[in-house]
Amino acid sequence: MKKITSLLLLLCFVCLWAEAQEKKNESVQAVAFNKEAFDLLNLNYPGLEKVKDACNNGNMEDATRFLLDYYRMRKGVVNPAVDLKNISVSKTDQQWADDALKHTFFAHKGYLPAYNYGEDINWQYWPVKDNELRWQLHRHKWFTPMGKVYQITKDEKYAKEWIYQYLDWIKKNPLKQISLDAYEIYDLEGVAGIAENVRFAWRPLETSHRLQDQINQFTLFVESPSFTPSFLTEFLVNYRRHADHILHNYSKEGNHLLFEAQRMLYAGAFFPEFKEAATWRKSGIDILNREIKKQIYDDGGQYELDLGYHVGCIEIFNKALLMADANGFRNEFPESYVATIKKMIDFSMNLRFPDYSSPCFSDARQGSRQAEINNFKKWSEQFPDDESLRYFATQGEEGKLPQYLSKGFATTGFFAFRNGWKEDATVMILKAGPQGEWHCQPDNGTFELWFNGKNLFPDSGSYVYGGDDEVQKQRDWFRQTAVHNTLTLDNKNLETTQSVARLWNPEGDVPVLVTENPGYKGLKHRRSVFFVDNSYFVIVDEAIGNAEGTVNLHYQLAEGEVKIDKNSSRVITDYPGESNVLLQCFSPKGTEMIEEEGWYSLLYRERAKRPAIAFNIDKKSGTPVRYVTVIYPQKKVDTSMKISARIKKAMEDKLEVEVKIDGKKCTLKYQL
Repeated sequence: MKKITSLLLLLCFVCLWAEAQEKKNESVQAVAFNKEAFDLLNLNYPGLEKVKDACNNGNMEDATRFLLDYYRMRKGVVNPAVDLKNISVSKTDQQWADDALKHTFFAHKGYLPAYNYGEDINWQYWPVKDNELRWQLHRHKWFTPMGKVYQITKDEKYAKEWIYQYLDWIKKNPLKQISLDAYEIYDLEGVAGIAENVRFAWRPLETSHRLQDQINQFTLFVESPSFTPSFLTEFLVNYRRHADHILHNYSKEGNHLLFEAQRMLYAGAFFPEFKEAATWRKSGIDILNREIKKQIYDDGGQYELDLGYHVGCIEIFNKALLMADANGFRNEFPESYVATIKKMIDFSMNLRFPDYSSPCFSDARQGSRQAEINNFKKWSEQFPDDESLRYFATQGEEGKLPQYLSKGFATTGFFAFRNGWKEDATVMILKAGPQGEWHCQPDNGTFELWFNGKNLFPDSGSYVYGGDDEVQKQRDWFRQTAVHNTLTLDNKNLETTQSVARLWNPEGDVPVLVTENPGYKGLKHRRSVFFVDNSYFVIVDEAIGNAEGTVNLHYQLAEGEVKIDKNSSRVITDYPGESNVLLQCFSPKGTEMIEEEGWYSLLYRERAKRPAIAFNIDKKSGTPVRYVTVIYPQKKVDTSMKISARIKKAMEDKLEVEVKIDGKKCTLKYQL
C-alpha cells in the first residue's frame, strides 16, 4: 500500500511538473510583438531596409521577422566577450545552468548552496538580510552560463527557460521612479513596497550589469528557435529601458559610476541600431575619460584605496578599450588614458606578495592565484615591451624582474618594503594615505607582512558589506580601526584618515618610511618604519598631542599557535613550516599588554580566528606616548634571542633609536 501511495505521489509530481513546463512553453510562445521597439530603432540604419519597408506598409508581422533575420545575419558589430566558435562550459557553468532550470539561482558566492526561488519565481525573496544577496540576484549571473550550455548542447530547454525567466523578471519587477538616493541607502527603515524592490532590482549598478550581460545572452541565444521575432521586440524594449534608466541615474562617483559608463559604451556599440545608441556610447566614453583623471591619482592608485577594486577598475578601463578596438572607435580615447592604465598596472604589480596575492586592505578580497596570473597575461599582451609584466605573466619563464626592490606611492599612501620578489622574500606592504571613498576603512598605518611563503599579519578584511542590524554589526566589527595593525585612542575608530608621508627613502642600508595622521582631535600618530639588514623591522609609534585617554597599539597575527609573554611584551609564533615571527614591544612604564578578539576574512562571509594583542597605556595631556616594536621574521624563531630597544632622541623633525639584537647594536635615525 505504501509503495502504491508513493508511486501515486510521484506520478502526481511528474504530472504537475509537466503541466508547469507546458505552461512555460505556452507563455514563451504566446509573447506578442511589442510595436514600441520599432519606434526606438533608426530604421534608416544600413541593413534595416526590409524592416523599414514592412513598417511603412503596416505589415508588422513581417517587420518583426525581418528584424530577427537581420540580427541573426548581422555583420560588422563585434562582441569581444563571446566567440561562438570557441565556447567552453566549466563545471560551475553547467551547475548554474542546470540549477537554474529548477529556479535555484546562484546570486552570491558568499551564500552557497544557492537558494531556490520557487516554481512561481519570487524575485523579492530575501532569505538573509544581506543587501548584496538581494542586489546580486538581479544581476542574473546564471543567464550567460545557460546560454553557453545551450550553444554546446543545442538543447532548447535552456533557451526556453531563459526566455521564461527573462519575461517573468520584466513582469514582476516594473521600473518605478524613486529618489536617486534610495539606490545607495543601507538602512531599510522607511523604504518599503515598490520603492524597496526598485531599490534592489533597478539600482544603476545592477541595471548596468544586466545591460552588459544581456549582450552576451543575445549573442548566445539569438539563433534559438525559441528566440522568436516577437520576443526580440520585447527584448529590445527592455534593453532600451535599461540604458535610458542608467543614462538618467548614473551613480554619483566611484567604481559604480565606472562600471555603468563602461556598460553604456557597450550598449551603444553593440546595438547601434537604436536611435539613442550614439548618445549612450558618447555618455560612457565621456565619463570614463573624465573619471580616469579624477579617480586615479598621479601615482596610479585609485581613490577608493582598495587593492581589489583597483584591479577591478583596470578591468573596466580596459574593457572599454577592447570594445572600442573591436568596433573601430579607439581614437575616442586619448593616449593619456592608456598611459594612466599603465600606471595603474605598475601600481598593482608592486603591491603584491610573491604568490600574486595583494593585501586585503579595506574591502579587498583574496583573488585566486590563477586569476591574478591571467590578469598579468592580459596586461603583458597590452604592453608587450614591459619585461616585468612578461615575467609575472609567465611565472618567471620569460621577461625580467624589476631592477628595484622597495617601492612607494606617496600620493595614494601605499608602500612596499621588500628584499626580493620570490617566494622566500620578506615583504611588508603598508597603507597610510588620504581619505578614501566608501570601500576604504579607517585603518591608516596598518600593514601586512609576508615572510618565506606566508602572510604573518593578514589584514582583517571586511567579511560582509551591509544589510539589517545583524549584518551591519558584522561589517562594523571588521572595519574598525582597532582590529588593524595600527594605533588608536580609547579603541575608537579614527576620526580623520589623512596620512601624509613625511619621509620615504627606499634606498640605502636601512630603508625608512615616516607617516603622520591627525587621527583624533588633539592626537597625531606618527609611525616610523625601518627595514634593518633587509631582514627585520623596527617600528616607532608616537602618539603626540594634548588629547587624554588610553593609547592602544594593536597587532593582529595569522591564525595558529603563538606564545605570549606579557612580562617581556613578547609574542613568538609556532606555525607549521618555516615562516614564523618574533614580536617584542618596548613601551613606557605602566603599559599593559592584553589579548584581544581576533578575526580575519579573505573571502565574503568566510572568517578565521587569529591571535591579536594590544599594548595600552594612559596618556596625560601634552605628554607623548612612544612605542618601539621589533618584528623579527625567522624560519624557526630563536626563543633565546635577546632584544632591547630605546629611543635616544625624539623631536618634531628627527628621531634616533638604538636597538640591540643579541648584543649587536644598531642605531637608526633620520632627519626630516
